[in-house]
Amino acid sequence: MKNTNSKWLYLIVLALIWGSSFILIKKALLGLSPYQLGALRTIITGVFLFIVGFKSIKSIKNNEWKWVILSGFLGSFFPAFLFAVAETEIDSAVTSILNSLVPLNTVLFGFSIFKIASTRRQVLGVIIGFIGTSILILKGAELNPNQNYLFSGYIIIATCMYALNVNIIKKHLQHVKPLSIATGNYIAIIIPAIIVLCFTDFFNENTYTHPDFKMSLVYIVILSLFGTALAKVLFNTLVQISTPVFASSVTYLMPLVALVWGLLDGEGFSSTQALGSFIILVGVYLSHKRKR
Repeated sequence: MKNTNSKWLYLIVLALIWGSSFILIKKALLGLSPYQLGALRTIITGVFLFIVGFKSIKSIKNNEWKWVILSGFLGSFFPAFLFAVAETEIDSAVTSILNSLVPLNTVLFGFSIFKIASTRRQVLGVIIGFIGTSILILKGAELNPNQNYLFSGYIIIATCMYALNVNIIKKHLQHVKPLSIATGNYIAIIIPAIIVLCFTDFFNENTYTHPDFKMSLVYIVILSLFGTALAKVLFNTLVQISTPVFASSVTYLMPLVALVWGLLDGEGFSSTQALGSFIILVGVYLSHKRKR
């Protein structure tokens, strides 16, 4: 009974944290460029994980490091920049809904690349999810002509990277501790992130004098510590006390949280977009539904 109550608590807390990440990115972009945001998010998260889990990397075998490094770039490094760039043009609520394509792409790549068998129901879910995504993007472009919905492509690319990362972990890093994987990921990507930050104008005096700079730093620290580092630990715990299927259901709740934040921040959202969002979630549900 205790685990039953705990798993629901973890699920709700995760949905609130991850669902709030998109509005934090939007607010951080007021005083930072997308490349500064992506680099700082990686650096701050990396420092935190080093402090917490540096000793855990001893458990990673030499032949596993190539997969840990690849996992770091696909699952953390590139998506941090892709989401930041995308939110310079499209609303945070729409971004969160497009992020729901991760489970669908996981099924798709698992079948096509990693030869992990998929059911007809899962394939149907992928097709339905694609239809919902098309509706969401096309209607969004019509509703917000001042926004460049081609930037949705950055989110779709990021979800593909997340999906590849999940399959890599499942196939090649199944027996490595989650904290070891996360810490190893950031050992691989923190130096590239520092290099990217050096090539931006972050160390320019004009950056520090921007009126939104200090608050942007506050948002990025919150995003890094809670939305990335802490959320990884909570998610791993949720998987341990429940099942991967139950844990993945956080995907259904995240867009609801992000949508509320977006509406509170004045973002527009039409009934047709709501329909497209619902269709995406139906596709995600079907792709994860198991036969009894």
